[in-house]
Amino acid sequence: MNRRLLVIEDNALNLEMITVWLEMEGFEVHPAETLESARHLFHSTDPVMVLLDIRLGPEDGAEFATWLRALPEKNLTPVIAITAHALREEQDRILKAGCNAVVSKPVDFKTLRAEMNRWL
Repeated sequence: MNRRLLVIEDNALNLEMITVWLEMEGFEVHPAETLESARHLFHSTDPVMVLLDIRLGPEDGAEFATWLRALPEKNLTPVIAITAHALREEQDRILKAGCNAVVSKPVDFKTLRAEMNRWL
């Protein structure tokens, strides 16, 4: 089974923490810090899932989910948003943009694992 994940996160500490955990779980992690690099990596790595920070500096990570859902050949790839903005209306906006699930920061890895298992 393909174990490649695209992790889109602009905070170096958060990225390192998530990457270490995912690698311990047996995944191959491909990190991106911007939406432009994420789109390139998505096409070049063919990930089985995307973990997506919503606040990427001036960029809105939800735009990546919208972009992905418009790709006919890849629009079923699961996307889990990871965000510190956990208000209900923000979660609704993220889900409407095309994310399959929302996990709040700080990341509870038990919750993240459950969501990943749900969508893989």
